[in-house]
Amino acid sequence: MNNIFIKELKEEEIKKALALVWEVFLQYEAPDYSQEGIDEFYKSIHDYNYLKNLRIFGAYVNDVLAGVIATRSESTHIALFFVDRKYHRQGIGRHLFQTVIQHNSSGKITVNSSPYAVPVYHKLGFRDTSAEQIVNGLRFTSMEWRP
Repeated sequence: MNNIFIKELKEEEIKKALALVWEVFLQYEAPDYSQEGIDEFYKSIHDYNYLKNLRIFGAYVNDVLAGVIATRSESTHIALFFVDRKYHRQGIGRHLFQTVIQHNSSGKITVNSSPYAVPVYHKLGFRDTSAEQIVNGLRFTSMEWRP
């Protein structure tokens, strides 16, 4: 694997990161969602009040943005976690998740996982804390990670 570099994104880098999030969402998540859920997700990643509360990290491979993870609530909740399909199964997600662990002091991390990502989170050590729910068209399973 080429060099993976993780950094917290600056405001001017976030637009590019959100474009990657949207592209990956459409490829892997949207097929499991109703139009209401797709619209709701789009609205959330374009909502300044939502985005300003996120801490966003990018994973770069040879200076190319390969993945994004965003947290809120002092790195205790993963709000966004997407890796470009060209970089799947190359450790990008694990590196991003390790970055979140390093910034988390609470001893636990939560996420509301899309159906597509449930197996990914299980592989990272998350456990389901509820059955799948649907809110505003968004399908998710609440999960939790503890060291």
